[in-house]
Amino acid sequence: MAGVNALGGSLDDLDRRIVAALQVDGRASWRRIAQALDEPERTVARRGTQLLGSGQVTVAGLVPRGETVIVRLSCRPESVREAAVAVARREDTVFGYALAGPVDCVAEVQCPPEQLSRFMLEEVPGVPGLVSSQVSPVLRYFRTVHDWRPGILGADETAALDRFPSAAEGVGVPDVEIGPEERAILRALAVDGRRTHEELAAVAGVSEATARRRVEALSRSGMVNIRASVEPALLGLPVEAMLWIRTRPDEVEAVGRLLAKSPLVRYAAVVMGEHQLLVDVTHPSREALYEYLTTAPWVSRVEAVQSHLVVEAFKRSAMPTPLLRELLAARGAAKD
Repeated sequence: MAGVNALGGSLDDLDRRIVAALQVDGRASWRRIAQALDEPERTVARRGTQLLGSGQVTVAGLVPRGETVIVRLSCRPESVREAAVAVARREDTVFGYALAGPVDCVAEVQCPPEQLSRFMLEEVPGVPGLVSSQVSPVLRYFRTVHDWRPGILGADETAALDRFPSAAEGVGVPDVEIGPEERAILRALAVDGRRTHEELAAVAGVSEATARRRVEALSRSGMVNIRASVEPALLGLPVEAMLWIRTRPDEVEAVGRLLAKSPLVRYAAVVMGEHQLLVDVTHPSREALYEYLTTAPWVSRVEAVQSHLVVEAFKRSAMPTPLLRELLAARGAAKD
């Protein structure tokens, strides 16, 4: 079964498996992916190149800039999309969605503690059409959007591709000293995670062998996390919801671990505020979402759940979505 996106494209089973492989290791060669999936290398290379060229899938490096906060916005009805776009266009935004429900927009933003007051008191109030806002620091991750693996690959296939540690749990910048060469490589990977070692060597002014070693070291240290970003609908999961979960403090850890067991959970974080957990879940249908909200193992251990349907996504894994790119291109054309 193929999933259809807003641009009219579709993914078949092999396309989805290639995407899932890139979600494990965004820099894996087509040969390595073909070996892991037991598929012809030429076919995998052709399909993978088409996926990346179409813009349906992007591979980029998420570079930690500081601790993270969750921003919840309520806006005037006519300004919701404009507000969501404004937040998503920030370089420090990791994800940004428009929601159906009491909250109109949600975003995760990388915000060092020393910048929090400026962000809350000066920058957020400037969002177009804002009625009210709430900024909640993230305390801990059970899963990040960059660690999501939707259960498409088998354990052996995943193990054949997995090389680097998970980015989950920590919320800050790894304690690693980096120089100008590494910074140049990180900037390049943040734009295109599949830039060749030859290209990265030219950018950083080092040899290709040195560039290869630096990318490996930066990935292992957690200074960059290179993964594929794709709309869940293309993977057969068109229903996406954000859940704010309230539970007793002594149940937070247990509930978080139960949530992280499901491949349908893209993101699970402990946040400050009335609700201790923020969760991004994806499902093949609303009926499946209903079943998850009423019968999943974690449900009996929580006090309340506030759910919001994701109606438009503007940024995922720190990269603009096809929708945001389309909107910005249309605005640019209108100005011309």
